[in-house]
Amino acid sequence: MTKIANFSGTGESRPTVIALHCSGATGAQWRQLRSDLGPRFSLVTPDLIGDGNIDGWTGERPFTLSDEAASVVRVIDSVDRPVHLVGHSYGGCVALRCAIERPSRIASLTLYEPTAFSVLKTMGPDGKSVLRDLVGTARDVGRSILTGAYHAAARRFVEYWNGEGSWQAMRPEGRDILVRYIPKACLEFFAGVNERTPLAAYRYIKCPVLLLQGEHTHLPMRMIARQLSKVMRSASLQTVYGASHMGPFSHATSVSGMMVNHIAAAEDRLPGGEGTIPRHIHQAA
Repeated sequence: MTKIANFSGTGESRPTVIALHCSGATGAQWRQLRSDLGPRFSLVTPDLIGDGNIDGWTGERPFTLSDEAASVVRVIDSVDRPVHLVGHSYGGCVALRCAIERPSRIASLTLYEPTAFSVLKTMGPDGKSVLRDLVGTARDVGRSILTGAYHAAARRFVEYWNGEGSWQAMRPEGRDILVRYIPKACLEFFAGVNERTPLAAYRYIKCPVLLLQGEHTHLPMRMIARQLSKVMRSASLQTVYGASHMGPFSHATSVSGMMVNHIAAAEDRLPGGEGTIPRHIHQAA
């Protein structure tokens, strides 16, 4: 993995890919992608706040996606050419925030089931109903955290995303990591729910966008992917058959191959695909 703080874009002639991991993981989740990208691309796989060796959130103010995105944006600014952004789950949500803040610096965007929960608010009664159920789950997790029942909170979180029995099936060291991580999961969830980017802002991300979803994924993830694919000008929505929300792990070869094809095709089309968000929309975001 690559710590953002130690990354410098100077002297790198290859196009850069930045891949953002899901909740509770680290940049190490992108081993297959690193292998498949090969020597043509430079892959940066930072750990996000509270993961790996990165310090936790300071608590100085309410946590937002912009806080998580800030160090990634610094990497984007340090590179001499547009970068390719990849994100899975929460990492996909952060990648979207980065693309909103630096639309002209993104060569392509590849998102596997981004947890952009605020998008559900734009989908009428059905979206709001699904969001209420998600918030209920998050509050169950939060109540367990407040009483110190971190194991129960982590189990609820894991089994929501992976199904009943998935917690027990995990290796003990994996469970221990998630127990330590679970307070950050609540921050991430509510940062996604409270994100203020208007849906119209996503229209101005003009780079090629690949949205991936698992065949057996949750309804909220399908709804979010469908809504984003409708509003984003250059978006393609594709399904990874046999996979669910954790497809980048369970179907790493298939997912990585789809990502690499998209990134390589976008790189071959450069220059182009750069957008500018109008001032009034960017300020609203």
